[in-house]
Parts: sequence; structure tokens; C-alpha cells
Amino acid sequence: MNYRIVILLPLLGLLLNCSNKTAKTFLFVGSFTEGKPVKGIHVYEFDTNSGALQLVHEEENTINPSFLKISSNGRHLYSVLESQLQSNGKVAAFAIDSLTGKLELLNLQDSGGRNPAHLAVHPTGNYLINSNYTDAGISVFKINANGSLQKNHQLITFQDSSIVRGRQDEAHLHSTNFSPDGDFLFGQDLGADKIRVFKVIYPAEDTLRLKESGYVAVKPGSGPRHFTFHPNGNFSYGVAELSGTITAYSYTDGKLEYIEDYLSYSKKQDLYRAADIHISPDGKFLYASNRGPEEDSISIFSIDENTGRLTLVGHESTYGEHPRNFCLDPSGNFLLVANQFTNNVVVFKRHSETGRLSKLQKELAIKNPSSLQMRTYGE
Repeated sequence: MNYRIVILLPLLGLLLNCSNKTAKTFLFVGSFTEGKPVKGIHVYEFDTNSGALQLVHEEENTINPSFLKISSNGRHLYSVLESQLQSNGKVAAFAIDSLTGKLELLNLQDSGGRNPAHLAVHPTGNYLINSNYTDAGISVFKINANGSLQKNHQLITFQDSSIVRGRQDEAHLHSTNFSPDGDFLFGQDLGADKIRVFKVIYPAEDTLRLKESGYVAVKPGSGPRHFTFHPNGNFSYGVAELSGTITAYSYTDGKLEYIEDYLSYSKKQDLYRAADIHISPDGKFLYASNRGPEEDSISIFSIDENTGRLTLVGHESTYGEHPRNFCLDPSGNFLLVANQFTNNVVVFKRHSETGRLSKLQKELAIKNPSSLQMRTYGE
């Protein structure tokens, strides 16, 4: 019996080591292609020890795949296509090969309007929400068992405005987020200065629909852009593009209660273009990206997990211009930033105790990068 234990223990260790070696983390990069059908989605294998990146796949014939979203189970990648054009955009579904990172196009569907800007997946993984910016609206898609998309079965459009001329003359849906339980959807309307609230209902079997249930007004001229929930589900945070601010809310059963505003930039600006917002997997730190013209940075805040309030830790340069989007890797040890105007993706090491960022030498040269998604497979 003792001999068997002695023999089995090394074998167990070998199996565990083999299992660790097979785990792979992939970075998916979407970009603007200047309206041309070229290689617009790039896939890299990410080294979780060094932060190095190796190209494994490029998707041909993609026009402005400017926002990407990975499915709940990690098997599929969804992308907006033909954004910022004069015709209706599209939403594409791809299968992901978890061993190689390669993509296979499953199908395309009309987005229901011009300039699709954001995608959200319901926690069940069965539905996809698209946000159209120019023709302000939300389209709802059923996800088939193989990851492909049915035609949108609901399209909600909006007519509204606010006070910033040229930017808020009409409604602009920039993004949507499901509540952690999937019972509500929150839409960031940059043009109307509203967070639109929708109740998720199921009037027929396997058919999710959205019912408008009001809105949360933000300060006039703010321009709400992106939004995120804290991992504990008790708080949420929105970043406003036009005012450069982050707003903290408490959250309960579809209701947002204002806590406080925080300037995301290091100092006051004449023009703000705040962009993206994410919380570290441990729930301790919040990050937001700030686009020039005077400051291209990531703001870093610590989070009081009892009150939801933020405390500024500092700012880190993005080492490029116009950080449209960024992401944290699944381990929370790295943060990657897409600088659209300088055509580079920069890798930072994230310090879990302080929340601060240290730039690594690893950097990607990609034309007009605009969206980053990461996933680890085989753990």
C-alpha cells in the first residue's frame, strides 16, 4: 500500500504540471479598419508569466470590428462590424478554437441601425444585446446552441437630447450592462444624459425581451459612456465621456442610488474624452481610461467595499494616444491598453496590493486598436 502511494504521488504531480502547461490565455483585439475589408481582428497567445504576446490568428475581410465580446462560456466571440459607416452595421458570431485561438465565422446579422458600438451577453449566455450609437437603439438577439445569432427579435429606439451642442443633439446609446442576476439592463445614453433602465421579461418560452422601467438622470453635459458592476453586486460605477467623471452608485434590485462623483483625469481639462472602466477581479481597485488632448492616462482608485466610495491612488500614462479601451487579464495580474491613435497595445504589470501599474517592455503594433478581450482556457 505504501509503495502505491509513493508511486502515485509523483504521477499526480506530473498530471497537475501537465494540466497547468495546457492552460492558455488569449487576447482578442478589435480595430477600426478605415471602412475597408481587411484583417481587423487579431488574436494573440498571452504569456501569464512574462506578459509576452504571440500572434496566432488574424481574421480576414472584417470592416471596423470596433467592439468585441466573449460569450459567457468562452466558446464564442461576438463583434460589431461596419461601425461608423452611413449604412446599418452588423453583428458577427465566431467560434473560438480554445487550443489554437483561431476563429471561425458562424454568421452575421443586421444590427438594426447605424454605428453599433457595444455588445453585452446575458448571464445565462443565451442572449446578446447590441447598442447602436448613431441610430440610438438597442437590439436583442437570441444565441443559438452553436453560438450563432438569430435575427434580432426586439429593437428599441430613442429620441432625446441634452445640452452639449454637436454631441448631445440627439440620443446616442453607447453601451449596456446586465445586472449581476440578469434581471435588469442598464443603457448608457450619452446623448440624453440618461442611464436607461429595462426590466428583463420572458413573455414566451426562451424569448428574452426588454421592458423600459424608467431612467436615472445624470448631471447635464456628462455624456455617460461605459458602466460596470462591482463583483459583490452592491455597487456600480459609470464613466462619463464629456465631463471626465466617474459616478459611484449603490445598487439594489434594479435601482441605482447616487453616492458620489470623482474626476477621472489628474487635473481639470477644457475638453474631456473619458472612455472605459473596469474593476479588478479582487474588487479592490477601479480603473478608467482618459483620452487626451492633454492627458492620455489610466486613473486608479481604491474601492471601499463597505460604502462603495472611491479614493484616488494615482494616474499612469498609457504611453500612447487615445486609450479607447483596456482590459485586465483573468488573473488580475496584468492590464492592457489599446491606444487607438498611436497604433499600439501596451502591457502593464498590476500590483495587487497597491493597485498601481508598471509598464512592461512588451508592446503590440496594431493599426487603430479599439477593443480588447481576454480569456484563459484549459485551467
